[in-house]
Amino acid sequence: MKRIALVASLLGALPLGALATETETGTETWDLIRDELYDARPLQDGSHLIAIDAPARTFDDARTVIAAHVVAPAGLQLGEVTLVLDENPMPVSAVFALDTPQDSFFFDVTMRVNGPTPLHVVAETTDGRLWLAESFVKTSGQGACAAPPGTDPAVALATLGDMDLAVGDLPGAAGMLERLSARTRKLDVDISHPSHSGMQMDQISLLYIPMRYVEDLQVDLDGAGYVGVTGSISLSENPRMGLSVPARTQSVDVTMTDTEGTVTRAHKRLAGF
Repeated sequence: MKRIALVASLLGALPLGALATETETGTETWDLIRDELYDARPLQDGSHLIAIDAPARTFDDARTVIAAHVVAPAGLQLGEVTLVLDENPMPVSAVFALDTPQDSFFFDVTMRVNGPTPLHVVAETTDGRLWLAESFVKTSGQGACAAPPGTDPAVALATLGDMDLAVGDLPGAAGMLERLSARTRKLDVDISHPSHSGMQMDQISLLYIPMRYVEDLQVDLDGAGYVGVTGSISLSENPRMGLSVPARTQSVDVTMTDTEGTVTRAHKRLAGF
């Protein structure tokens, strides 16, 4: 997790102009990101293992739901899944590191999409291989990462870190991915957090609001680690995250840590599941 967080921060710190210049000269942004994240490791075609659900065009750039179903190849398990929004200011947008490798994994998350962008989902299996699928999202031109906050920053601080947990049915999927819904449920984590990108301007003072976002989310099931999520400024204001969890799960504990070191926790019993 520390390695991924460091790389995400590094990519987020790359000058936007530098990325644009490289793209204009023929080197795609994805090539820069891929080399930074994975060096010379090959990425294999994972289109038969990873089903991305993202809108062709966003209805709300500041709150776009991006989802993926991932199934490991036969005989393998998933160890980590990474979501990259290539042209966002912090491209490595969410990393899901599974404490206990899984045969399959689902996530959906509300994201800021700053402008038209390719998006990539990379799954790492327990044998060290990397599997890649890609899509593309067009936007409405709102420049979501710099858009003013939807709530007064002072008001947002009063509930910062509050979380609501709910469990429901996992969305169905076609083909081989359909087996996910037979063994799993969907945990929804609604987080109260302003998710300041550092690019937003206070509409009263006209000063930039300091960056502050959900940096780490630890999800424990039945008292044991399940998945750790590394966030970024790509997370929407008051982000909502859905994760597949085993249907037999009886209790969930979630710990959130933001970039200012604020730590909050939520617990839920799931009797009957």
